[in-house]
Amino acid sequence: MVNPYRGEVAARLDGREWTLCLTLGALAELETAFAADNLSDLIARFSTGRLSARDMLRIIHAGLRGGGHCLSEEDVAEMRADGGAAGFARIVSELLTATFGMPDMREKQPNP
Repeated sequence: MVNPYRGEVAARLDGREWTLCLTLGALAELETAFAADNLSDLIARFSTGRLSARDMLRIIHAGLRGGGHCLSEEDVAEMRADGGAAGFARIVSELLTATFGMPDMREKQPNP
């Protein structure tokens, strides 16, 4: 069971429930991956709502590692989410909201 007070979220990937959390170590990993100098730069990047599939992969991978799961980025890239790409976007949105209290990232997506 996830603990939202610790920034944890649940995600269903490959038909299995996982706990994701952006721990301090996971955030440091993301700073490096996104060449951000600090958390403010990282938040600014995420708050645009324009994340690529690669960005989402990195965030979900870091969240899984922060949740205590030892998976490679390649393992995560092969996973499937309920709802496909929209499911991955929902997971990222929930994780960023739980971590930073950011508004729902789906609200930032342009309407087709």
